[in-house]
Amino acid sequence: MNWNETRRQLIELGVPEGRLPEEWQPYIDLSGLDLSGADLSGADLSGADLSGANLRRAYLRGADLSEADLSRADLSGANLSKANLSKAFLSEVNLFDANLRWANLSEANLTGANLRWANLSGAYLRGADLRWANLREADLRWANLSGATLSEANLSGATLREADMVNIDLTGANLTRVITQPVARKEQK
Repeated sequence: MNWNETRRQLIELGVPEGRLPEEWQPYIDLSGLDLSGADLSGADLSGADLSGANLRRAYLRGADLSEADLSRADLSGANLSKANLSKAFLSEVNLFDANLRWANLSEANLTGANLRWANLSGAYLRGADLRWANLREADLRWANLSGATLSEANLSGATLREADMVNIDLTGANLTRVITQPVARKEQK
C-alpha cells in the first residue's frame, strides 16, 4: 500500500487530516492515537512515530514499520505477520499474544518489551536488542536470532525449536523450561 492509500485508510479510521501530510515523509506523528482493531495491512508507516499508540488487535500484516517508533505502544493481540519492523524502536512495547510470524525485526530495539505468548515463529531477529524482554512462553520456532542480545531476558517456557541462535548473548537470561532443538549446521570446508 502506498502513502496515499495509507493516508486515506488512516483518515477513515478517524485520524485528523492535519496530522497526516499530503506527501509521505519520515517521522509522521501518530503518537498516542487509538487505532485499536484497525486494518492497516500492507500500510507504509516506515519511520512513523507511533509511540504510546493503542494498536490492540490491529491488523498490520505485511505493513512497513521499518525505523518506526513504537515505544510504549500497545500491540497486544495484533497481527504483524510478515511485517517489516527492521530497525524499529520497540522499547517497552506490549506485544502480548501478538502474531509476528515471519516478521522482519532485524536490528530492532525491543528492550523491556512484553512478548509473552507472542508467535515469533520464522521471525528474523538478527542483531535485535531484546535485553530485559519478557519472552515467557513465546513461540520462536525457526526464528533467526543470530547476533541478538537477550541478556536478562525472560525466556521461561519459550519454544526455540530449530531457531538459529549463533552468537547470541544470553547473559543472565531466564532459561527455565525452554524447549530447544538447534538448527543442524553443515561443517564448512
